[in-house]
Amino acid sequence: MLDAVLPLAPAVQDFADAEDDGDAGVSIGSALSAEQRRQAALLKTGALQNAILNSANFSSIATDEKGVIQLFNVGAERMLGFAAADVMNKITPADISDPLEVIARAQALSVELGTTITPGFEALVFKASRGIEDIYELTYIRKDGSRFPAVVSVTALRDAAGAIIGYLLIGTDNTARKQIEEERKKLDQRLRDQHFYTRSLIEANIDAIMTTDPAGIISDVNKQMEALTGCTRDELIGAPFKNYFTDPLRAEAGIKRVLAENKVTNYELTALARDGKQTVVSYNATTFYDRDRNLQGVFAAARDITERKALDLVLQDVNVALGSAKVVAEKANQAKSDFLSSMSHELRSPLNAILGFAQLMETGEPLPVPSQQASIDQILQAGWYLLELINEILDLALIESGKLSLSPEPMSLAEVLLDCQAMMEAQAQRAGIRMNFTAPEGPAFITADRTRVKQVLINLLSNAIKYNRSGGEVRVICTAAAGNSGAETRLRLSVEDDGEGLSTAAIEQLFQPFNRLGQEGGATEGTGIGLVVSKRLMELMGGEIGVRSQPGIGSVFWIELQQALAPQWDADATLAEDPVSPPVKPEQAPAGVATLLYVEDNPANMLLIEKLLARRADLRLLKARDGRQGLELALMALPDVILMDINLPGINGFQVLQVLRGNPLTSAIPVIALSANAMPRDIAKGLEAGFFRYLTKPIRVDEFFATLALALQERQLSGAARPAFEKEST
Repeated sequence: MLDAVLPLAPAVQDFADAEDDGDAGVSIGSALSAEQRRQAALLKTGALQNAILNSANFSSIATDEKGVIQLFNVGAERMLGFAAADVMNKITPADISDPLEVIARAQALSVELGTTITPGFEALVFKASRGIEDIYELTYIRKDGSRFPAVVSVTALRDAAGAIIGYLLIGTDNTARKQIEEERKKLDQRLRDQHFYTRSLIEANIDAIMTTDPAGIISDVNKQMEALTGCTRDELIGAPFKNYFTDPLRAEAGIKRVLAENKVTNYELTALARDGKQTVVSYNATTFYDRDRNLQGVFAAARDITERKALDLVLQDVNVALGSAKVVAEKANQAKSDFLSSMSHELRSPLNAILGFAQLMETGEPLPVPSQQASIDQILQAGWYLLELINEILDLALIESGKLSLSPEPMSLAEVLLDCQAMMEAQAQRAGIRMNFTAPEGPAFITADRTRVKQVLINLLSNAIKYNRSGGEVRVICTAAAGNSGAETRLRLSVEDDGEGLSTAAIEQLFQPFNRLGQEGGATEGTGIGLVVSKRLMELMGGEIGVRSQPGIGSVFWIELQQALAPQWDADATLAEDPVSPPVKPEQAPAGVATLLYVEDNPANMLLIEKLLARRADLRLLKARDGRQGLELALMALPDVILMDINLPGINGFQVLQVLRGNPLTSAIPVIALSANAMPRDIAKGLEAGFFRYLTKPIRVDEFFATLALALQERQLSGAARPAFEKEST
């Protein structure tokens, strides 16, 4: 290998000779000095050659003039995996280069230099052979077949006469740089892709988007902004943001506000296009920064809200109209409520007389003969049925108006069933229907309004009796049922009958108001609203009602309510606090007569009470036809109890009560309201005002006397009573 480097020596020798020629007239000492310099140069050249041969950082390959490798240094061995002995005097550098790249280089040089260059070693050294500096890239192939990119510098080696005696190819591994370049290309591509993606998002946005610098000068826009202003992107960029709005000062203030607060939402402006078109927009803007958190400007998005503003105006008008309609509806609803209350009063007043006098005739002396009793029964049956219809209609109206009040509480289902059985037994016997009540297993309590549950059950039992077959049976069964959520437990009460049953089509119409399923012309009475009221009541109490039926076999109506824990009753406290419990009869009732003042403007109602009290020798009746007369009599006679109508001429019953309560002489007298105002809110209002009890017309004789007994006992206990009242026997 050293021989292959010898051609470098003449160049070094020429350098040394040139130094000697430059000082011909030197002394012997100078000659010695020149010799020393020549020797030093030779030593330096040898050191340089050794450094090249032993360097592992780059490959040094020297060839003869034909391209056969004569020198293969340590760096070449390490890069290419060949030992120097494997290649020296055997192959050319073209044999360890990518052949396709060599061919491509030959073709490219042929075109560049205008001469035909043969693929092979000639293509690698052609420029160097012509004295042209040549550095190029190609792929080297290692001994194991792997490849790596290299940068090769080619130099022609010449003798003293300038003839080419070989070539020196110095190569460096270009893998790292190539990888960096590839990564850079990928990064550049990703940046281009990201820019394209970001731009696509901006352009695809339905909002007009722009950016400005901190001074409010537009730096970028999308197509929507171009459409909004009627200007091109080039025209917009560099122009002040405020120039494109009807109110430039407000637009400029918007930019300043964003810079001050870092964010602005729903900032309304009116954009002004080049052609004069105005568009109301809502701006949402924020500041944006560079990587070093230096403020770059404002990013803003404007959405066209012209149609929304127009819609807002329409909605505003609609809301005004709805508000007016609501007021009208509320007035109509109030008018309906007032009408229902008035209707209740007007219907109940004559019914009070009808049913009251019928009850008087039924229990009078002498007792009516059978034919008279039959007529009285018809009067009472029709009267009580008419009252039932009135109650059902009023209930439905209250439910639909949302004014029905409920008092849910834990209640015993067994007690409710006993009450219902007692109430319906007579009707079942008259119809020839057997009733079979199966008591619940163990304690069965539900959370509901006691009165309304009984109302629903009475309705279902009444229907089961009315629509049963002759000699049929009504069965009442209580079972447990899972709630809708699966977590709560409900109790199901089923009322089964042996009637004709219902078809699927009939069941679908069952809970429609006033729909009697074709029974309108039948002998069975009804309004078709009982089940509707029952369904609404169950829903208000958080329960359910349902039916299953099979034509020719019968029907099962069921209700479900949430089960409750048994309440812990304090028996003593309950008895003490229960105002409707029957009074304790004294061991020996005092003798004497109690005075009752009745204030009533309706002669028929007055006559009815007069007839009722005429049977009692221990009662004296005082009559007043209006409130003022009633107050006078109350102050003069100081009665034991006062029976008060509400709708009185002059001053009403509430006003009379207020005066009585304000006078120490009359403040302790129990005042019982007796009125045809039978709406729940009327009753609640009366009790809240201070009436001892609130009875509704038509009166029930037994309820009337029981309440009267309670009032007289209350008067006696107050210490100001006259002789106690003996409980009537009717």
